[in-house]
Amino acid sequence: MPLFRNLVSIALRGSAGTTLERNALGQQLRASVVPIESRRFLASFPGRSVLRAATLHQAHFHSSAEQFSSAQQSASQQDTVRNTRSPENDVHPDATLDPATLKYWYTELRRSLTYPDYFSVTDMFTVEDLFKARLHLGHKEGTLNDYMRPYILGSRLSQLIIDLDKTVPRLHKALNFLAHIAFRDGVILFVGRQEQHQYAIEEIAAKCGEFAHTRYWAGGVFTNSTMQFKCTVRLPDTVILLSTLNPILDNHIAYTDSARMRIPTVGVVDTNCDPRLVTYPVPASDDSTDSVLFMANLFAKAITRGKEKRKLVRGE
Repeated sequence: MPLFRNLVSIALRGSAGTTLERNALGQQLRASVVPIESRRFLASFPGRSVLRAATLHQAHFHSSAEQFSSAQQSASQQDTVRNTRSPENDVHPDATLDPATLKYWYTELRRSLTYPDYFSVTDMFTVEDLFKARLHLGHKEGTLNDYMRPYILGSRLSQLIIDLDKTVPRLHKALNFLAHIAFRDGVILFVGRQEQHQYAIEEIAAKCGEFAHTRYWAGGVFTNSTMQFKCTVRLPDTVILLSTLNPILDNHIAYTDSARMRIPTVGVVDTNCDPRLVTYPVPASDDSTDSVLFMANLFAKAITRGKEKRKLVRGE
């Protein structure tokens, strides 16, 4: 295995070697009997990562299960995932549809954008439902955010009252948007930070087949996801913020990072919140258990409606 030894000797010197060494190594690599997919994999490794590339490269020369296991353990998780990707996972979902169904699916995709209420989300709730869920109850007058003034109806006993007549059209837009994302098989993330609502939000997200993050949010989950998870991950197509604030009443990191990464958001904004970075703000209470669970279930219902429509159109 002269090629493997050359790779290791160059890597142990802490550099990619001289120009002559690299050229000679490239000629040996091209002339070797390594499968073409392995050569492409090795060629993707820059300078100081060549030792890990050599470790996986050795596994192609030996069929011994013991040597292959040690080679996998010495490689990083990211390299292993990248090397073991299956071609079946790269098949586009539309490739499994017959031509007639595919044509009907594309027609419905275009048609869904021509209707203001393609998924009939306007019949999912009434103003009375919002009132019974206590969505109109805001915080004390002294905590009012200036950007929430247009959504305030008044105050009673120093407690701000949210105008539900202004909440309704914004909630319709948010539900319609979520249904469209689910209709197109998008990834939706529920985010909440109140401890008393954590398990309920996670269960609601799981029932509609989506994801939830209700615990401590580490910085860089969106902005530096490759380093956080040690591999390339798919970011959500939209984020549902059941509260834009964290427990210390500061802006949630997901609230600002979603804006940085241009991920559209649907957010419940109370009277003490800043709605400017939310794509689809919904003025409503984000504190009481009744209001949070009502909004979470309503969002999940819109997502389910979009998925059911997708299955009906595609015949899945």
